[in-house]
Amino acid sequence: MTGDKSEHLRPVLIVDGANVVGSVPDGWWRDRRGAAERLRDRLVQVAARGIPEAPGPLDVVLVVEGRARGVADVPEVRVAAAAGSGDDLVVELAEEAADRPCVVVTADRELRRRVTAYGARCVGPRAVREG
Repeated sequence: MTGDKSEHLRPVLIVDGANVVGSVPDGWWRDRRGAAERLRDRLVQVAARGIPEAPGPLDVVLVVEGRARGVADVPEVRVAAAAGSGDDLVVELAEEAADRPCVVVTADRELRRRVTAYGARCVGPRAVREG
């Protein structure tokens, strides 16, 4: 996310952090913030290479909520902390990105329905967990 004009042409990848972290029972509930930081760090590589549905480079936004708030941005990944519902923030971000390619990472069926109303495509957590 460099701030140049070409940045606005990049696809945006919005990651439902709670849904992706919660998709694998690896003890994340003992340290929600640490789990969100590990996901953020994994997303750095995703920002550069992309995913099959959206080749890189990508603008990546990780949405966190609850006890995962407080995770800092890194140059390749913006972290957006939801004051309330993380799902509502994901929808808001998808609406803001309606003028460019947008992919939302979540397994939440209702959230998928809500973001596709703004033209976003959806993929499951595995898209950013593997590789």
